[in-house]
Amino acid sequence: MPSKSASRPSSDEETEAEPKGEVGLEDLPGVGPTIAEKLRESGYTDLMELAVASPGDVAEAAEIGLAIAQKIIGEARRKADVGGFESGTILLERRKKLGRVTTNSKALDELLGGGVETQAITEFSGEFGTGKTQLAHQIAVDIQMPPAQGGLSGEVVYIDTESTFRPERVVDMAKGLGLDPETALGRIHVARAFNSNHQMLLVQKAQELAREKPIRLLVVDSLTAHFRSEYVGRGELAPRQQQLNRHLHELLRFSDTYNAAIVVTNQVSARPDVLFGDPTRPIGGNIVAHAATYRVYLRKSKPPRRIARLIDSPNLPEGEAVFSLTTEGIRD
Repeated sequence: MPSKSASRPSSDEETEAEPKGEVGLEDLPGVGPTIAEKLRESGYTDLMELAVASPGDVAEAAEIGLAIAQKIIGEARRKADVGGFESGTILLERRKKLGRVTTNSKALDELLGGGVETQAITEFSGEFGTGKTQLAHQIAVDIQMPPAQGGLSGEVVYIDTESTFRPERVVDMAKGLGLDPETALGRIHVARAFNSNHQMLLVQKAQELAREKPIRLLVVDSLTAHFRSEYVGRGELAPRQQQLNRHLHELLRFSDTYNAAIVVTNQVSARPDVLFGDPTRPIGGNIVAHAATYRVYLRKSKPPRRIARLIDSPNLPEGEAVFSLTTEGIRD
């Protein structure tokens, strides 16, 4: 009969069996392999992502009841130590760790408080030809530079909804910064979104990519094009805004999880009742207005100049900056 000591695993085996004290989705009460797999397929891969999710989204993703979803989220919050209050001093120190990406225009960087911020959504809106896509291309190149040069040494996910991404433009901008064009293109991961549901799915795919590569920027160009064309009429306004709201919160969650910058471009519509001043307004209404951290409205000036106006920010005053669109990219 084997002794108890003989039947016990060795210390190495014990370490292998219970190594790091990490808690997986399967360790949560009520989460088995099937539910865990459904959650992972929907983008909930760790406790923090699950802890900050809404019960409705988790219930839909895992195909479970709302009460069960609430219980799972509550346990995830407890194990991930989510919640509680922090002093303003701690938050200020944490904000100092946020990254900022240059736009290659000092005037525009100053308008944005030092550049495009991580863990935030920066929206560029305006009529056609105002430079929205050009800015998106430029920031996608700039973020690859080291921090000393205004970048974050990161890679990019670029969701193209209007077939406006041009690799040739990236080549021009990379050459203008002294970067290798082929390397710059290789660090930009582009996906063409064919409808609004596909656009939202690509954010989940971006989360999978961000676990393998240092994704520090996610671009959506443009944010509202598909939603605008698919949800037509007043009767479709409420469902459109609900889906758009969900999409924006997925983007915010991505930015928080991976300390990434989110840059979205947005179309505008003209209001016929406005007789004086600029009649154009960004699409998306209050949903986009509340979700976007920084809102920049672009308009044309004497070529090649463009005028950027900061119309909303949590901590910066309204103001304007002038920049130019050159063959090498965005410049003062």
